[in-house]
Parts: sequence; C-alpha cells; structure tokens
Amino acid sequence: MNFIVRLLLNLLPRIFLIKTSLLLKPFFGIFFKGTKFTDPINNKSYSYFFPYGYNKQRKNALCPETFSLERHRLLWLYLKKETDFFNSNNKILHFAPEQCFHKFFKSFFKSYTTTDLNSPIVDIKADICNLPFNDNSFDYILCNHVLEHIYDDEKAMKEIFRVLNKNGIAILQVPIDMKSNLTHDGRDTDDKEVRNKLFGQYDHLRMYGLDYFKKLKKVGFNVKNIDYLSKLTKEEVEKFSLTNAGTIPVCIKD
Repeated sequence: MNFIVRLLLNLLPRIFLIKTSLLLKPFFGIFFKGTKFTDPINNKSYSYFFPYGYNKQRKNALCPETFSLERHRLLWLYLKKETDFFNSNNKILHFAPEQCFHKFFKSFFKSYTTTDLNSPIVDIKADICNLPFNDNSFDYILCNHVLEHIYDDEKAMKEIFRVLNKNGIAILQVPIDMKSNLTHDGRDTDDKEVRNKLFGQYDHLRMYGLDYFKKLKKVGFNVKNIDYLSKLTKEEVEKFSLTNAGTIPVCIKD
C-alpha cells in the first residue's frame, strides 16, 4: 500500500489526485477505519494516514477522509483550545481555503469569505497584493502556505494588515527553516528544478528564515511564534500524527 501511494503521489498531478479522491472519499472513511490515528477536525479515527510530500515522503501525513496534513490538524487544535476563533459571529477571511476546513467553516460562520487568484472554489477571485476589501474588515484571517508563492510578499503582508480588524488575528503559516536566520530568496529564479531543489517545491519562490517574523513586525503586526506542538503530550502528538506540524505564526493587529 505504501509503495502504491508513493508512486501515485509522485507521478500524478495533485489536482487530479484531489478530484479523484473526492469521488472515493466516502469509501476511505470505511476502508481506513481504525483506532491508530485520529483527525481532530472531524473527530474520526483511522488505521492509516497516507504518506505525503513533494520530494521526501512524510509518513502518516495525510488524512484519507478530510485530506488534512499535520499543520492543519495542529492549527485546528490551537484555534479550538486557545482562541475564540470558533465564535460564529467572527468575520473570517480565508486565502486559498484548505479543503479540510472549507466546508465546515462555510456552514459554521455567519461571515466567511474565501479568496484566491486561481482557485475555482473561492467566493472572490483577487490578488493578495491588491485586495478589494475595506480597512479593518475581518476578525480573523487565515493565509497558510501562500506567501512563499507571492513575488512581493511584503506588499501582501501590508494588505493583510490593512484589512484585518483592530485587535484581529492573522494566522500566516509558511515553510520556515528554523536553523537559518535569513530567508533564501529565489523569486527571480526561473528554473523550476532549481526552485524545487532549494525550496522543496517548484512553485515556491523562497524558503523563509527566522527573519520572517521581523518582516511581519515591520509591517505592524505584534507577532507570536507559537510552538503549540511542545504544549501537547507525546500521546496527543502520536494520536493526531503531528510530528512534522511546525509552528504557528500568530499576528495581532494591536
């Protein structure tokens, strides 16, 4: 099973796999039913999570039914336990909405707006560097693993800051090399193979370093880099399969 999954993930385009998986999704919950892993997003347990990753496959990464990855499950736990995010009256802006969140958020929040330049499922197609929203419009903004794709990421950060409500919170997750002080910028590198080698994905324009948090502060955010993984028990980390989940950059507009 591992070999077959790895082969499919490497050979087939991700969008094809997602569309195919949507058709098979009802059967995955039955076929992979078990007790080894639990996805906190739908609170269901499974015998198996798919391996996932562009270059290096991470074991037990992708939930077969919600399609959540480690970072999604960790973020869900953080938002649920540590914030007032799940207040249906909150006004939410969600960039490039992840499939594991989209359906639930759309039915739960009274004001839930999704946006992206290319996604076919969003409410508003817009450039993150030139958003069609008024100042101070949203209580929470989710923009996860988007900024590494944006050429002028600082302009995008400024736009997010502008449309975020006063005292609002933006969750801005990106790939970060926590061992590097500086961001490795490759936005002017046209060679996709080089970008794939340097940044782990052909369409990533950079690998952020610890200076990412300084860039966010420069825009005006009060930034907290939450290592929520360290607050969970070993049993919880194993149960929810969170080993590679990373940290959560929480950006507050004071």
